[in-house]
Amino acid sequence: MNAATSNSSSIAVADSPEPRVSLFGYGELSYTRPRNNPADAVATARRGVLGFGYRFNDRTRFAAELEIENAVVSAGDQGEVAFEQLYVEHDITDRLTAKAGLFLLPIGYMNETHEPTRYYGVTRNLVETAIIPTTWREMGVGLHGTTEMGLRWNAGMVTSFDLTKWPTESAQTRESPLAAIHQEGQLAKAGSLAYYAALNYDGIPGFNMGGSVFAGGIAQKQPIASPNASMSLTELHAKWQPGRWEFSGLMAQGQFHQVPAFNSTGLTAGPNGINAVPDRFRGWYAQAAYRLWRQGDYSLHPFARYERLNTAVGFSGQLQGLGVPSDPDTRVMTVGASFYLHPQVVLKVDTQRYFKDRKSTRLNSSHT
Repeated sequence: MNAATSNSSSIAVADSPEPRVSLFGYGELSYTRPRNNPADAVATARRGVLGFGYRFNDRTRFAAELEIENAVVSAGDQGEVAFEQLYVEHDITDRLTAKAGLFLLPIGYMNETHEPTRYYGVTRNLVETAIIPTTWREMGVGLHGTTEMGLRWNAGMVTSFDLTKWPTESAQTRESPLAAIHQEGQLAKAGSLAYYAALNYDGIPGFNMGGSVFAGGIAQKQPIASPNASMSLTELHAKWQPGRWEFSGLMAQGQFHQVPAFNSTGLTAGPNGINAVPDRFRGWYAQAAYRLWRQGDYSLHPFARYERLNTAVGFSGQLQGLGVPSDPDTRVMTVGASFYLHPQVVLKVDTQRYFKDRKSTRLNSSHT
């Protein structure tokens, strides 16, 4: 079960009749119970996000988000505290804006709009966490704008990943290859930068389609076995909202380039054998939701989502002769409902069925 709340407010300052300081954020409490192992049931204050912004004038703004995970942060706990965003943006024209700092990348549906009230299901979908490492932020500069034809576009230059952070334990990289080597603005190595671009079409009411690409070096000019290693990620998405229905889908594929030498000489064996950098990782999902009932601020939305993904598709170089296997595809069906007490307060419940890894099948609930 999941429960989440999100809110925002503004505070006026003495020299301006309009609010310049804004406060926002959300909280998320969740409960997970594996169907075949109730001893592993877990309840946690999964996230608490405190955000604030300041409007210098009509064109220049500052924003920051501080996130605390799992309630407690200390050397002996599994909590984490981090700046999720920390940037300044400026409207060059009414249709063109620039930003600089630590910010979320406009890739997929969830990375920029990941508040629990904005998506179905207690947990974030697997494709946009394992393939697209939501919440994915980088340091850099970017531009975004709109056109009169209903197009939204984004482009920028940011920090990239660090291949030397590739762990020896396969469990970390099977969960998300990119999340295992992300830098999150923490003393990020910046010898090799990356570029991103995204395009969305919103010209038809209730309909959106678009895609994005990210590419950059990951060796960071370091003396490693694959000094020219790089990665790329592409994704396509679409959403249609006819009446009470909402249909959406997304597919994404990532690739690591020029990593055979690193796989051959740069890895050490962990407890489960060699943890190699895969050639590719990919996934897709299709989702349908229906607004079954609404009265005032109350509404009920049942949904279903099917996902298929693989975080280790093929290995090149000498690993082909070592018998390192590709992972089998993970297939998951999630069925549940979101009950809104208010557009910014939602109670969620769902069940996730894993078709191959049956022990992972679980019941989830949350309050947000």
